[in-house]
Amino acid sequence: MCTYKIIEYSPTALPVAKQEELAFHRPLLPLVSQNGFADKHKLQRFLTADMALVVTVYAPITFPPASVLLFKQKSNGMHSLIATGHLMSVDPDRMVIKRVVLSGHPFKIFTKMAVVRYMFFNREDVLWFKPVELRTKWGRRGHIKEPLGTHGHMKCSFDGKLKSQDTVLMNLYKRVFPKWTYDPYVPEPVPWVKSESSSIVPQEGVE
Repeated sequence: MCTYKIIEYSPTALPVAKQEELAFHRPLLPLVSQNGFADKHKLQRFLTADMALVVTVYAPITFPPASVLLFKQKSNGMHSLIATGHLMSVDPDRMVIKRVVLSGHPFKIFTKMAVVRYMFFNREDVLWFKPVELRTKWGRRGHIKEPLGTHGHMKCSFDGKLKSQDTVLMNLYKRVFPKWTYDPYVPEPVPWVKSESSSIVPQEGVE
């Protein structure tokens, strides 16, 4: 599993969604993640030019710092250069983490307690996610105390009184892997043909 650091972008070809097929001299579906010093790296939904990102793909072992060119195949078969970079490492233990946010609505509000609904819809899910910390859009922190009934209602405690317009959130994280799409054969790109419209020279000021 190879990781490439992208350092230069072509602004005409961005943004690129995660797991969109790109050509690293072969068609691959990369994972795009943040570049940091931690042992876990957050998955990015798009390859954007405002930060240095890392793409992870299944590819033959290569020795760093080999350079890499990223191409995107257009509908007419032509390839356009979208970014350049270099190989960081060949490390199968690099963890790319995807974040999923669950949301709920406070149904009944007390001093530091609240009944939350619409986050889960059965009692078993409330018990399963009980150890996970809760947060709100207005900055409150809390935990699940116990489920109420059988339809996903739950009693939660917070560090302060909630507001009726607040939203209760729960962050969940999951490790993701790139799709296995390695193919040693890459079709030849369509040869570039000069457009006739671009060869027309304006006649203004020419006698």
